[in-house]
Formats: sequence, structure tokens, C-alpha cells
Amino acid sequence: MSDGGTVGFERRGAIAWLTFDRPSARNAMTFAMYEALEARCEEVDADPGIAALVLRGAGGRAFVSGTDIAQFSALETGEDGVAYEATVDRVVDRLERVAKPTIALLDGFAVGAGLVLAVVCDLRVCTPDARLGMPIARTLGNCLSMANQARLVALLGEARLKELVFTARLLDGEEARAWGLATELVAAEAVEARTATLAELVAGHAPITLRVTKEAVRRLREAGVPDGDDLVRAAYGSEDFHLAVEAFMSKGTPTWRNR
Repeated sequence: MSDGGTVGFERRGAIAWLTFDRPSARNAMTFAMYEALEARCEEVDADPGIAALVLRGAGGRAFVSGTDIAQFSALETGEDGVAYEATVDRVVDRLERVAKPTIALLDGFAVGAGLVLAVVCDLRVCTPDARLGMPIARTLGNCLSMANQARLVALLGEARLKELVFTARLLDGEEARAWGLATELVAAEAVEARTATLAELVAGHAPITLRVTKEAVRRLREAGVPDGDDLVRAAYGSEDFHLAVEAFMSKGTPTWRNR
């Protein structure tokens, strides 16, 4: 994965369009891309001419397919895992706190960290061919931060989050809509136009109402989130995790040893 990727940004009137642009790796996020996303969020909030933000992936095969696994090769201890999750949490939290309405256009894979980035957007427009999930129990044996566990439980409920993680399966667009992950299901050929129309619609509504509603929902969820660093430390510090990263990089299949 030599392509470092970019986070593109353009204005279409009052709507900002942000593009995760690393199609050779299904838009898997590097640390530099996370930093660029955080900077773009600051830019959106600082510009009074922007009334809504659309996020999408380049290439038509993925929104974001998670964090680039090569980034995990440098994680040696459970404490390194805690630091990694704290970094992602900071960026995800910044996206969630964008004061303008945010819309994720989901066409292709939105998995792992990509699913979390979509979940913190206010609305999610999905194509039938999209694939959404959290396959970490099959791929790396790592875990979500407590904040991201809470975000997914708030949206899906406990039973569906467990199903998503325990089975490691991916939902298509129809099922994502039934689960409440997708707020709209639109054919691929019409999804960009529909997303633009939706963005214009919400951009024309009372900005204070939208802003305080977003913040109220965030505070309600965050009020009940306990510390979970011990759980992250246990997953990222495990032998299973390190062997799974090695297996992924060599295109092998991990063997789980429960240690």
C-alpha cells in the first residue's frame, strides 16, 4: 500500500464535499488521512458559507474500508493500542462535533473505522451494493474503543451490535436500511444527485435547531460512557492481535490462540 491517500475537499455552493481518496486500497485510512480529516472539520466549522458537509469515498468501491492494517505493524503493546484508539477517537469525535449537518454517501465498503466514520454522520445515504460491517473478530482480533461501542449501541442496540461483531458479516444496502444504519437507500446511478438534493434540503433549515439537536444527542449518549482502556489494552496487547496483523500482511489466515 504505497499510495498514501488524500482527503479531497471542494465547495459546491453552500455544500462542502469531502472525498476519502485512496481507491487502490479501498480508501483505507492512514494516520495522515485521519489528520487531514480533522483539519477539514475545522475548515468546515470556520467557514460561515458552508451549510452542510457530504463525505464520500473515491473510486466507487468503498467509502472507507477501515484503517490501513500496515499502520498496526508499529503497535507493540496494549498501551500502543490504547494510544491508537485515542487518536481515532479524537478524529471521530471532531467529525461528530461538526456544527453543520453531515451526510455520508455510502457506495461500496464501509467497514471497521469506516463504519464508525459513517455512523457519526447525521444522515447516511446508501446504495444497494454497499457493504457495511465490523469484521474485526474475523480479521485482526482487536476491538472498538468504549466511545465507539457506545455510538454503535445507541444506533443499533446491543443485540445487533453483538450480531455484527460476533458474526463478522457485512450488511448490504437493503439490510443496512432495515437496521437503521442507512437513512436512505438509493440506486448507485442516482445516489450522488440524491445526496446533493438532501444536502441542499437540510442546509436550508434552521441552523441553530440542527446544531443544538446534534449536540443534545451527543451529550445524551456520552453521559453514559465509562472508561474502557483496560478492554482495549487486553485486545491490542494480545498475541492473537499481533499474529493476525502478521497474517493479514502476508495474505494468510489468522489462527486464534486466545492469548
